[in-house]
Amino acid sequence: MKIYSGIKTLVLLAGLSLVFSSVAFADHKDNIILAQKTDAKEQKAKESTSQLFVYKPPMRGKPGNRVGGGTRGFDRDMPVVAALVPDHTGLTTKGQPVLYWYLSQPTKHGIEFTLNDDHSIDPLIEVKLKNANTKGIHSIRLSDYNFTLLQGIEYQWFVTVVRDPEQRSKDIIATGTIRRIEPSKALGDELGLAGKIDIPSVYAQQGIWYDTLSALSELINDNPDDKGLVEKRNSLLQQVGLTEVVGK
Repeated sequence: MKIYSGIKTLVLLAGLSLVFSSVAFADHKDNIILAQKTDAKEQKAKESTSQLFVYKPPMRGKPGNRVGGGTRGFDRDMPVVAALVPDHTGLTTKGQPVLYWYLSQPTKHGIEFTLNDDHSIDPLIEVKLKNANTKGIHSIRLSDYNFTLLQGIEYQWFVTVVRDPEQRSKDIIATGTIRRIEPSKALGDELGLAGKIDIPSVYAQQGIWYDTLSALSELINDNPDDKGLVEKRNSLLQQVGLTEVVGK
């Protein structure tokens, strides 16, 4: 009886050990699957941010509207100013889009922003920009000035470094043009299906410059350490000839 009882105990312990081993194996297997899914998700995100995309200019884009402001003569103390726009009229679907421009070096001079259209004699907006004297890419939000673009009208905007208020011929000026359009149903459908990381690519494929650059710049602001996003913006700027801004 003692031998039988001992054998029975061993069988019971072996059974319990097998159960615990099975549970541990199942947990381990689940952890492996979860880790694989997490790795796959992270890898997909990395591929998505590093994969460059192509900007397709609109067929109706008006050529020759970009003007960049550079140094005058041999005065190397003056900055280079660039409106981050293509060499045709850039499109937006937004009533109050964000405009981007670049300053090559800090300056002590005042900087002005002006917005015009073809129908108005006086500027629609004419203001001095605050905290805009530092090197790098800057943004101008039309919402800050309570101004909304109308559809179908071409607007021209300027960023001006005022070297001498008494001699405006010395101004350094960068300019671009913008036109607001009605977003198509197809665009709305694509944006509805796209994740935030893919939105710039959707706009780029549709030739909507300002929304492409804005969506991409917002991603960079939210993820400043993501080099893949910076590479995307560099590629976008290179595609429209803004090589002096790439990597800045």
